[in-house]
Amino acid sequence: MSRPPTAAQRRVIDAADPVTGRLKGTQPQLAALVKWGFAFRHPRPPHDHFLTPAGHRIREAEQPATPTPETGTPAAPGVFAARVGGEEEPPDTGPARAREVRSAWQGLLELRRMTSADGVTDRPCGWERTHLVQAAALALEAAGHRPAGPDPAGYRVRGTPQPEAVSVHEPDPEALRACAATLEGAGWQVGEHTEPRTRARYLLASPRRA
Repeated sequence: MSRPPTAAQRRVIDAADPVTGRLKGTQPQLAALVKWGFAFRHPRPPHDHFLTPAGHRIREAEQPATPTPETGTPAAPGVFAARVGGEEEPPDTGPARAREVRSAWQGLLELRRMTSADGVTDRPCGWERTHLVQAAALALEAAGHRPAGPDPAGYRVRGTPQPEAVSVHEPDPEALRACAATLEGAGWQVGEHTEPRTRARYLLASPRRA
C-alpha cells in the first residue's frame, strides 16, 4: 500500500544521490519512506536508506521538465547523468567531468556491494536494471570510452524493445569491440549483431544475473 509522499518526504526523495539513490533525512522521515514503499533500509551496517524503484519514479515524476538520459539531451544543471552519446553539445572530457564520472562509478560499485546478498560488485544491481541506458553509459564513460557528440564518432547507448537490453552503436569496429569488453567486465552479457537495413554492427547488452 502506498500514498503520495508529504512535502517534507518529497524533499528527502529529491535530494537522494542521483546514482545510488542513497537518502539523507531524519529517522522519522526515513522510517515513513520505508513504511510507504519509497525506500528500504539496508540490513548491513551502517544501515543506510536507499530509494526503491517506486521512490525513483516519484523523484523522476517530480522533475518532469528534466530531459531523460535516453533522449541524448543534457540533464538539469547540477544533476549528474552519464553521457549516452548523441548529445547536442560536444562531450566534456575535462578533469572536472572525469572526477564526476569516477565518483559516480565508485558510488555505483558501492551500491552493488551494499545491495547484493554476498556483497559482490561484479554484477549490476537493481538500480541499473531500472536505468539500463544510463547504467551502461556510465560503465562505458567510466572506462574512458568517448561518447558521440553532434558528429557520429563515438558510442551511443539506446533502449530497445527487448526486456532488460540496451543497444550500443559505435561506427569504429575496433572501438565497438572495446565497448563490448568493457561491458562484459562490468557485469553485462553482450552480443554483437548486424542491423539488417544498414548492415552496421552493434551490441545488445543485458545485466548479468549470476
